[in-house]
Amino acid sequence: MKPSIVVVGSFNQDLTWSCAEFPSPGETIVGRFQTGPGGKGSNQAVAAARAGGATAFVGAVGDDGFGREAEAFLRAEGIDLHLARKKLPTGNAAILVNRRGENQIVIALGANAALAPRDVPADLVRGARVVVCQHETSLTLNAHVFRTARRAGVTTVLNPAPMRADFDPRILDYTDVLIPNETEFVTLVNRRGFTEKSLRALSPHDLHRLCRAFELPTVIVTLGARGCFVSQHRGHLFIPAHRGIKVVDTTGAGDAFVGGFAAGLARYDGNIATAARYGNATAALSVTKFGTAPSMPAQRAIEKLLKQK
Repeated sequence: MKPSIVVVGSFNQDLTWSCAEFPSPGETIVGRFQTGPGGKGSNQAVAAARAGGATAFVGAVGDDGFGREAEAFLRAEGIDLHLARKKLPTGNAAILVNRRGENQIVIALGANAALAPRDVPADLVRGARVVVCQHETSLTLNAHVFRTARRAGVTTVLNPAPMRADFDPRILDYTDVLIPNETEFVTLVNRRGFTEKSLRALSPHDLHRLCRAFELPTVIVTLGARGCFVSQHRGHLFIPAHRGIKVVDTTGAGDAFVGGFAAGLARYDGNIATAARYGNATAALSVTKFGTAPSMPAQRAIEKLLKQK
């Protein structure tokens, strides 16, 4: 099946420790360890594929054990795979998760940083309905991909995570849907004295006005346990989080939202509100399991949750 969703981004091998509380500086604690596939690009591709979207992933890995495991995992997920081999280690992430499901993460980009425009098949991008990028690869590469997509009339979705000091706002000229979380949105606004606390105090009207200042067709701010806020030219919409969800691990919830949203956008013929609800449900289910890519829910579970609500 021809991919309708193309995700260009990172693969990281997740090295995860669960513990009661995060260690203080200089403190050593005992935790439980597990490893598995991750990386924002890969996570979003897995989320989109499991949510029912015909998905391709373009990324880079090293010629090492982690890279070979990445290829095997992604192929098993039924993803159309385009992996470049680089003379660098496969990207990896050190993740701490406490008993409340909160996380702390350090990543090493490795091969991800070497992903280049020549590694991205132009015909693959032009033939898609939705193209998704994040910030764990070259930002110059993201701009190249979005320019290619825009010329072909393909919807571009930017998840500016993690937010970086070298972010070039000119990529927003080629962005159709911007999906930051609260921290990333505050950084993008870049106003003196504007904080996450300031964001939470805004009325929906004022938040919408702030989103419109970006002059983008759609801005979706993910709000963690509160849900998400959708701002478009014609108005705004708040979608509350699903209740009664047992939180095990919030790592990867943002990626679940983006992947689920992309799948919904392709499935529901570009309907932003319906796609956002689909992404919201995908994220809700992802936090009920440990890990990132392995926690992404299946289409049937997402549809069941939506029917219940």
